[in-house]
Amino acid sequence: MLFIPRYRYQDPNRRRRQQSDSSRRNRDSAAAIANDNIAGNMVKLKDFHIILDNNKTVYSAGEYVSGHVVVELRGDMKMRGIRVYMRGLAKVHWSESRGGGHQTGSYTKYYDAEEEYFYMKQVLFGKDEHEGGSNPVLRAGHHELRFSFQIPYGRVATSFEGKYGRIRYWLKAEVDKPWGFNSKTKRAFTVIDHIDINTSALLAPQTGFQEKTVCCGLCVAGNISMSIKTDRKGYCPGESIAISSEFQNQSGRRIKPRATLYQRTTFFADGKSRSVRNAVATLQGNTIRGRRTETWSNKLLKIPPITPTLTNCGIIKLEYFLTICLDITGAMNLYLHLPVVVGTVPLRAPPYTPFDPMSLGGMELNFSAMFGGTTIAEQEPSQQPSQQPSQPPSQSSPPSYAECVFGAVDIRDDETGDMMGDTLFTPMYTYVPNYEFRQPPPPYSVMDPNASLSQGIETYTPVGVS
Repeated sequence: MLFIPRYRYQDPNRRRRQQSDSSRRNRDSAAAIANDNIAGNMVKLKDFHIILDNNKTVYSAGEYVSGHVVVELRGDMKMRGIRVYMRGLAKVHWSESRGGGHQTGSYTKYYDAEEEYFYMKQVLFGKDEHEGGSNPVLRAGHHELRFSFQIPYGRVATSFEGKYGRIRYWLKAEVDKPWGFNSKTKRAFTVIDHIDINTSALLAPQTGFQEKTVCCGLCVAGNISMSIKTDRKGYCPGESIAISSEFQNQSGRRIKPRATLYQRTTFFADGKSRSVRNAVATLQGNTIRGRRTETWSNKLLKIPPITPTLTNCGIIKLEYFLTICLDITGAMNLYLHLPVVVGTVPLRAPPYTPFDPMSLGGMELNFSAMFGGTTIAEQEPSQQPSQQPSQPPSQSSPPSYAECVFGAVDIRDDETGDMMGDTLFTPMYTYVPNYEFRQPPPPYSVMDPNASLSQGIETYTPVGVS
């Protein structure tokens, strides 16, 4: 009988697979432990948010942003530390789709720009992220960790949230965990770069005139014109633009006037720019029939809570203009544009100063009893008192603020990790709650043209409003 020896087949990859399975089990075990640590830390961290002192939400350059970070733990937590950051940043981003031709096809080009105003950090507990040594343990319970930052003097732009960019200031607290994603919380606040509208340039009335000839086929139908005047150029939110106008319709068509305050924002990045226009307030007039004339006498257009004019940001420019439009039936509309500056320091006195012209002993007019301690003086520019940049002039009462009319934004951005607390933010701007427009008196004429020369006296006779 033939004996055939039997050989056991040996798989050459068996040992390699066994080693791989062992490594995978070790990795899974380590991942499970890490996940347990992460889950345990997340369960331990019950509350994590930032509170500002006195619930203050609006600041200016030079002021201190202070408060405390609230940390509430269900159990002891081991961590590297707790840090808080304060940052001010202007950022612009947009994209454009372009066709690259037959060979390259279409593609998307991105435009980005940043302008940083400050970036600060404080370690509230434990150690900094790059420090060595053992990790401390924060005991269970309620903890309040104090912080205080000063907004630097110099150029800081007013907070703004737009379609393609923003100017944002915020605090961020972070629990640095050695075995998991960090827990974070954010709190944004408003910074205002003050614009005082109580200057001769911004208190001066604005005027404009536009006209056009409307044709009907080959025949001239007549002229349409408008003459516009506003009480001043500078306003604060809550105040009203007083519009006086005359609309002449010498045509046979119907026209309808409309006044609109527009906000125009221009974003700059990589040598390119992009603009957005938003209507913030509108005032409608009545229909004017042909061969008729209509006038507006200080018709008021109220300004809602909006971002002040931006002039000191290098990548975002924000400006306002008042547009008077005549909607013409069956023809191109007629437009007139007047610049408007939206400031932060309200009007300190009415647009006029009632006084007796014969009692002028000097150029200084004291109305402290009438306007809450405010003194208005006619001085040369070189004699005006100097002020720190971005600091509001002293006022008899604290300013009022209101939330921006465009609403809240989410400040979460691209933050990774466990984000806690409310991430919605609405900028706050100066707002005049009880503004009352006061009708200016007619101008006075020193010489009365109707007075007799034989009387030899000077009289003050009011003449018609120009």
